[in-house]
Formats: sequence, structure tokens, C-alpha cells
Amino acid sequence: MRKYLLSALMLCATAAVMAQPQGGFGGFGGFQQEVKLETSQKWEDVNYAGDDKAYHTCDIYLPKEVKASYPVVIHIYGSAWFSNNSKRMADLGTIVKSLLNAGYAVVCPNHRSSMDAEWPAQLHDIKAVVRFVRGEASKYKFDTSFIATSGFSSGGHLSSVTATTSGQLKATVGTVSVDLEGQLGNYTRESSAVNAACDWSGPIDLTNMDCGDHMKMGADSPEDKLLNSKLSENPDKYRSLSATTYVDKNDPPIIIFHGEKDNVVPCCQGKEFYDTLTAAGVKTEATFVPEGGHGMGMYAEENLQKMVNFLNAAREKTSKGKK
Repeated sequence: MRKYLLSALMLCATAAVMAQPQGGFGGFGGFQQEVKLETSQKWEDVNYAGDDKAYHTCDIYLPKEVKASYPVVIHIYGSAWFSNNSKRMADLGTIVKSLLNAGYAVVCPNHRSSMDAEWPAQLHDIKAVVRFVRGEASKYKFDTSFIATSGFSSGGHLSSVTATTSGQLKATVGTVSVDLEGQLGNYTRESSAVNAACDWSGPIDLTNMDCGDHMKMGADSPEDKLLNSKLSENPDKYRSLSATTYVDKNDPPIIIFHGEKDNVVPCCQGKEFYDTLTAAGVKTEATFVPEGGHGMGMYAEENLQKMVNFLNAAREKTSKGKK
């Protein structure tokens, strides 16, 4: 059976990340200086769930140019689902900076880790963030006509599942019933649907992580920990965790970035996602970086601009569709 990454290694990586006050690529490593973002306003440690939990807080950044409101991107850190407090390491100097420069408000949330709760608690957290954005729009100058998700690694997974389950409350996956929405927060009557998503190096089909070359160490994979299960024992649980399971023609546009030399999440994950979305008729684009690793070499200006252009096009289409 495939064991693609030693849990202890991922915990160490997360610990290294959390030792950094800001910056770093994708939540892993990136030992760089504190990132200074140019903003007109920012809020730190805002609780989006209406409780007192640090893992239910987010940081909010508004672009430097002052406007009445801004379209929103929720960007999610990567940690193999092991960290519940890495929002200030969520690609601030790369993805977040580019989004702010392009005029998007950015919300970077914490979420429950696999040590706090089993799946789908993490999805419930991100859906609660989307509803919070709608519920608190006037306070934080959010233009809720366009809300997108984005994320790196496990954050890319959460971004993608949020998109492919957009508008769905529940699902039955074989023998497994999944609550896709949850009842977290003060805005449960708001929609958790999103208008677009970005997937940076995310694990997408958790039944097929052996699709390419990757690390094979340890007795338990991060997804085993998240599901408290084994693929051989309950494959339907792993299908319920996979973004590909929920793809249909009604999904919002999704853009994919993956490194061909990613030795943590194999690039074939991104390619399978692209093929599945294309077959379903979902608007998608994909960039597979020949020398790209798991975050390393992925954030060239060209790729960041592709992300912005894709979101801008999705926003324009959303705007036209509402006229």
C-alpha cells in the first residue's frame, strides 16, 4: 500500500513554518524575511465562526488603492492538514501580494487540523469563511458578487473541494454520507457557493496518490490521519475527500498549477483534475511547470499573472451573467 509521506516529516515541516512570523512558500520552508504587504486596511485574528477558537480566525487584507468594495479571494495555507494556525504563512509574498496588487481583498483563514477533527470538518470551516464574507460584507468592504478560493497543497485541496461542492449541501459517496456544508458560524443562511477557484499543487484524487513519483515514507499518510482510516479498508472515505468525486458541469471555473518535479503531491494529480474538469465541461486552465517542485519554482510572475487573468475573466463572466 502506498505511503507517500512520513507524518512526522510533515509535522516537522509545519513546525518549521509556524516558527516564521510571515512569508515562506506554500506553508513549507521558505525561510525568508517578514513580508510587508501594501494595504489600505487589514484586520488580524478575526473570528469567522463566532467562537473563541484560534483555528477559526482569519486575517483580512484590502488593496492599497481605496475603493468602496473589493472582489474577494480566500487563500488557504498548505500543511498536509496538520496545522490549525498557519494563516500568516499563506504565500503572502507571492500569491497574496499578487492578488492585492490586482485589486482583490484577500482573506487568509485558519482551519481545524487533522489532529483537531476528522474530515469534513476542514471543509465546514472553509464554507463558514465563505458565508462569513457574505455576512460581514459591509464591514470589511467585500464585493460579494465575486468570491473565489485559492490554496497551496492541502490548501489547494480545500480550495478545490469547496469549488466542486459549490451549491451542494450533502452527498452520498458509496457507503459514506457526507455533510458538505456544516452549521458553523453566525451566517448559516448565507450561501457558501464560490465563483472560481485556484489549485496550487493540491492533492485532488486521494484514492490515486500513487499515480506518479513521490516520497514513500511512514506508516500513515496525511489523508489517513485526516480520515482516521486506510484506503484498503474504506475507499469510499477517500473518494469523499477527493475533489474529483464532486465534479459536474455546474462547477465554477478552476485554474490549476502543478510542478512536474513535485515529489510530495505528484503532478499527475493536477493532470487528472484538469482532465476530469475538461470532460465535465467546466471552464479550466492548467500550467504544469517542468522544473517546478512542491512550491519551489512555482511562483514565477508569469504564473501569478495567469492566476490574476483567470480570476479577472471569471469575474467578468459572473458580472455579465447577472445583468
